[in-house]
Amino acid sequence: MINKVPACDRAKRRVLVPTMGALHKGHAELIRIARQNAGKDGEVVVSIFVNPLQFEPASDYERYPRPKSDDEEFCGKAGVDLLFRPSAAEMYADDRSVFVKEVSLSNLLEGKSRPGHFRGVCTVVAKLFNILRPNAAVFGEKDFQQLAIIRRMVRDLNWKVDIIAVPTVREADGLACSSRNAYLNAEERKQAAVLHKALVAAKNSGKKSTNEIVDLVRGRIAETPLARIDYVELVDASALQPTNTVIPNAVLALAVYFGNTRLIDNIELE
Repeated sequence: MINKVPACDRAKRRVLVPTMGALHKGHAELIRIARQNAGKDGEVVVSIFVNPLQFEPASDYERYPRPKSDDEEFCGKAGVDLLFRPSAAEMYADDRSVFVKEVSLSNLLEGKSRPGHFRGVCTVVAKLFNILRPNAAVFGEKDFQQLAIIRRMVRDLNWKVDIIAVPTVREADGLACSSRNAYLNAEERKQAAVLHKALVAAKNSGKKSTNEIVDLVRGRIAETPLARIDYVELVDASALQPTNTVIPNAVLALAVYFGNTRLIDNIELE
């Protein structure tokens, strides 16, 4: 319950790991970094909330995995101090009319493919910061656009919250860890490894032209029959604006469907 969340003892450092549950080894790394940042006397808080505002109509909100007991056991073994698991009714009033919306970084990539997604992300993260009052929050670099937008929100709204980025955790074949990987059947899961391989091939190619790099990635992915590309784009990691050539801080990002499952990944080129 929201009104039962312990107040943050300002003598202790509180570090938040926001999640939607279905916890996996990627989350374990976020929790490990949170503990490292909080220190032995600090608090690590994990929030689990499948946020309806960041799902589009006819998306996978209803079928998104919610393994409650598994997640509780996961947090216990990981040494989490506080597990915050509110209901949608506790987080959002039926007649809600206030949202947090970023209007620059959220217009491309995921924002273009998923209109309204980042309004939902910013709104729920702002609410979590307000409820839990963390000193810091940990986010994974797999969702690098989300990370950039949260940093911008914290800057522009003067939140006194340190944002900690954690490199993407991967499976043995390179596939980025994601709760949505559980949707993949055996053949889709096997073929999904092409995403990281294509990104690495682009990074190692030495090519500088965006068109050449994008063509290379698209060509590699097209060799995988079950893959359906949503986008492959090269952008500046700070402003998220497209660039015609590889520049310092350039990120190559993609989103690809395998069946009905949409996966994202990215790689820094320099």
